[in-house]
Amino acid sequence: MSNPITPITEDDIANFLVNTPDFFDRHAQLLSSVRIVSPHGQRAVSLQERQADMLREKIRALEHRMMEMIRNGSDNAVLADRLHRWAQSLLILQQPADLPAAIVAEIQHHFMVPQVALRVWRVADKFQKKSFAQNISEEVKHFTRELAAPYCGANAEFEAVQWLAHPHEAQSVALLPLRHNTTPWTDPAENATAADSIGLLVLASPDPQRFHPSMGTDVLTRIAELAAAALVRLQ
Repeated sequence: MSNPITPITEDDIANFLVNTPDFFDRHAQLLSSVRIVSPHGQRAVSLQERQADMLREKIRALEHRMMEMIRNGSDNAVLADRLHRWAQSLLILQQPADLPAAIVAEIQHHFMVPQVALRVWRVADKFQKKSFAQNISEEVKHFTRELAAPYCGANAEFEAVQWLAHPHEAQSVALLPLRHNTTPWTDPAENATAADSIGLLVLASPDPQRFHPSMGTDVLTRIAELAAAALVRLQ
């Protein structure tokens, strides 16, 4: 009794072609005679045309990725320039007491943040009565010490938001802890001295998506580091 003939499947044909790379070398005429459906319509095209279409699609995808990289690079350059100009504005100040107001005003100007507020503690006696050293509760200081990194997200009725001129308009906020150390986000449990906070910077926007939990915080971190370094002059 003869065995039934097993029909050839599409997988068999695919495996044969994959494992026989010289097949089309021996049957080159098939490259132009095989017709397949174009992805851009119902017309039939040759295998060579389809391969050319696939290559063009890959090239377009690479071009889009390249343009995105260029745009990201341009955005980063703009941010770096704004950060540079903001730092310059702090360096030219001669009076330490002018620093907090300058930090706030220049952040609003260079980074186009609608509302900014700043409070500083552990300042010298001669600065204790300044507005930037007032209305700071122990709860705010504790909250700041517990921040391991800048907070970005919805305004959850934070006490520090009340420092803003129009706190009711703050839909999203960024809270930047200020610390006097070279590694600002040191874990307080690991290095209590390095993690001692000296202030809190509040950035706010009426746009709920301006500051969101998934946003990058590299620039905010640099702002906090530079602000804390400048405010050393108030001690």
